[in-house]
Amino acid sequence: MNKLKRLTLNGFKSIKAMDIELHSLNILIGANGAGKSNLISFFKMLNEMMAGRLQLYIGQSGRAKSLLHFGPKTTPQIEAKLEFEVENGVDTYHVRLFHAAVDTLIFADETLSFLQTGWVSPRIDPLGAGHQETRIGEAADEGTQTAKTLRYLLNRCRVYHFHDTSSTANVRQSCYIGDDRWLMSDAGNLAALLLRFREENGGAAYQRIIGTIRLIAPFFDDFVLEPDVSNRVILDWRERGSDGVFGPHQFSDGTLRAICLATLLLQPENELPELIVVDEPELGLHPYALNIVADLFSKAALHTQILISTQSSSFLDNFDPEDVIAVDRKG
Repeated sequence: MNKLKRLTLNGFKSIKAMDIELHSLNILIGANGAGKSNLISFFKMLNEMMAGRLQLYIGQSGRAKSLLHFGPKTTPQIEAKLEFEVENGVDTYHVRLFHAAVDTLIFADETLSFLQTGWVSPRIDPLGAGHQETRIGEAADEGTQTAKTLRYLLNRCRVYHFHDTSSTANVRQSCYIGDDRWLMSDAGNLAALLLRFREENGGAAYQRIIGTIRLIAPFFDDFVLEPDVSNRVILDWRERGSDGVFGPHQFSDGTLRAICLATLLLQPENELPELIVVDEPELGLHPYALNIVADLFSKAALHTQILISTQSSSFLDNFDPEDVIAVDRKG
């Protein structure tokens, strides 16, 4: 299994300097303001950067001054290094984003490297400086093997936020059935993905998900996933002992979040992201549901890498001490 084994991050939001070694299961704890959520935020920026939307992300985040530790006068750059353990060595992505005119960030340095097992020094592939969006995709398309590997790995470090379960949340709306390749960060395509799981491989993943939801919500029977004439589907469902069909707006916030988490963690093993990042998954969950979700995270960590932050001592009690990373803000 490929694994992000080390992350160094300097100058990002409240994080002045951070250097952490990561394992298969990583639970971040710490006081409010310690930097847990901002570490999660960094992975969100990484997702946007890999999608070619770094400048859009900067604009939507309040410009560069909101991303730099105490602003550009104190911290003129963000620096990050991600070291991935792969089958035959270590792939490293190093980036420096420097403050530039109109309060934005540009690449002061973007470098890829690969250290094969047994080598004394790594092979280095510099991608240049001065660009506004990552060049890793261009390098991969040109045939640079390290760029191909790192593009794949970085694209599959996925952040999930299931906090928004309001009446207008995407997860409570209909979605196009073809939008079912992987779960969106806000679970906006949950119905389409469940529909695919129901139809594939004899519905094995779907039945695992349904069985887990019934443990969390004993009243739940099954989903009613029926595409309409425009090939859109919504998260309708049935209650046990009832012939009536309910809509997604009739799920409680906590139940809906639990469904999102169960779907994320119980999808087929070959479809799991390389790294699953979730901020405060305990929000809105009943203590019994909390224990089930914690167990899902532990089991998923056998097949992928997990990074989650929590404020819940009850949730934390489900994990081993070696899985816990204490985050403490200094300076």
